[in-house]
Amino acid sequence: MVDRAPESGPDVLYYEPGSRWWAIAFGPIFCLIALVIELFTGPVVHWFGLAMFAVILTGLVYVQVIAARRHAGVLLTDTTLRQGTEEVPITEIAEVFPESDDAAYEDEMEPWETARALGELSGVPRRRHGIGLRLTTGGLVRAWAKDDRALREALSQVVTVGVEPDGSADE
Repeated sequence: MVDRAPESGPDVLYYEPGSRWWAIAFGPIFCLIALVIELFTGPVVHWFGLAMFAVILTGLVYVQVIAARRHAGVLLTDTTLRQGTEEVPITEIAEVFPESDDAAYEDEMEPWETARALGELSGVPRRRHGIGLRLTTGGLVRAWAKDDRALREALSQVVTVGVEPDGSADE
């Protein structure tokens, strides 16, 4: 699986990386701030402790960023929808459902709201919103994204227009 995807390109219609690389810098920045505070306020400066803590935080956040990019990234091209580690060909998507009513009670939920989430995950990842899809096999699944409206719009255009794998539209 490709971990990196271009944010823009001729065939990229929508892209969410899952996490950004700059998040790795937070640990060392906070340790540097603590070091500056210790230099100006105290007789003891914990050089080794702060340096070790910065390295540990960098390593832990690095693992989290890699996991988020792999399992919570979204990429929509003319031919495929990638949700985490799962790819669905656009030709297998028959319909994109409209937004659900957030105020609806559990017994009034749309059938797709309880369907399997794409991406080989147990559910829609945190801080992401589900998008109902009907597959050509008749099954229902939930796609997801932080900006669900933009992904829904891009999916609707691709599914409605019917872009062929070679990039040309159905006539």
